[in-house]
Amino acid sequence: MRFLISFLFFALCPQLLLAAPIIFPALSGKADVRTLVVYSSLDEPLAKPMIIGFQRANPDVTVRYEDMLTGEIYDRIIKETDAGMKTADFAFSSAMDLQVKLSNDGYAQRSDLPMSDRWPAWANWRNTAYALTFEPAVFVYHKPSFTKEKPPSTRAEFVDHLKRQGAAVFGRIGTYDIERSGVGFLFMSRDQEQFGDIWDVIQAMGAAGVKLYSTSEAILERVADGRFVLGYNILGSYAADWAARHPDVGIVLPKDYTVVMSRIGLVPQAAASPDLGRRYLEFFMSKEGQTIMARELQIPAVSPEVAGENTANTMQEMLGGQLRPVPVSPGLMVYLDQVKRSRLIAKWNEVLRLH
Repeated sequence: MRFLISFLFFALCPQLLLAAPIIFPALSGKADVRTLVVYSSLDEPLAKPMIIGFQRANPDVTVRYEDMLTGEIYDRIIKETDAGMKTADFAFSSAMDLQVKLSNDGYAQRSDLPMSDRWPAWANWRNTAYALTFEPAVFVYHKPSFTKEKPPSTRAEFVDHLKRQGAAVFGRIGTYDIERSGVGFLFMSRDQEQFGDIWDVIQAMGAAGVKLYSTSEAILERVADGRFVLGYNILGSYAADWAARHPDVGIVLPKDYTVVMSRIGLVPQAAASPDLGRRYLEFFMSKEGQTIMARELQIPAVSPEVAGENTANTMQEMLGGQLRPVPVSPGLMVYLDQVKRSRLIAKWNEVLRLH
């Protein structure tokens, strides 16, 4: 009967069969081991050092890693839970709003861990959803295009540069398409809250023939080879990775304010092995795990125990109030309201055309 129910469920939901899981066998080599199931939006090559680190500390655990889009993670956890099935033991996603909604709607369970009380208050929602990374939205620029002047360091300077350069930069500016990019929409919604003149920025980009993309890579690739001179609100972790490998890519943390997003980890309510999910989350929050993330994944760490340049602590000491982390709270769900979301997207499209 259970097999029949599962068969019918997946027959009716074929999209759930699309994910191709990657198996990391237990390091102990034993056959009779437990399996940790992870649903994640972090590309597998980036996730691998963290998984290997976890397995060194837990050699008798196999990891089944399912790399998928943020919306797919949310939908799959909801559908599997509502169907009475088991789901992932750990979910890790850059869609802060969807992760908080899972937590708020009872699809995640509480995880009281050694670092819970020491975790920054903005990064912990009721010991259920934890921000595990610290990733600013940055300006990126093509260094050879700025040999005679500095790249813009505020939104006002960004607008001024576009207006002064005119035809020289037309069609050579990139940013996220907020209709297709969850991160792009998150950054835009925070811009609207933080900056009263944000629509002047959007209008100036529209007049400059801005190109819209759903991924960071598409923009960074064009900045690296000079097709683009500027990219707006680009996820800093990807920008840093590209800058490390492409010397013509420059990065600016906007001085007026810098929005900081985080990837959120949680243990689903219907996890098959919630103890393994909590063990992985605990490793993610540990000094060792956060150090791996900062040094090997090149993603800034949140933990107050980790020192070094690529950490929230150091960045906050250097930049102070310039950084505006997005708090892990129900406030993130405001723009999941379809009416509010549609209004913001409609205004975005309207203002981009006003030129």
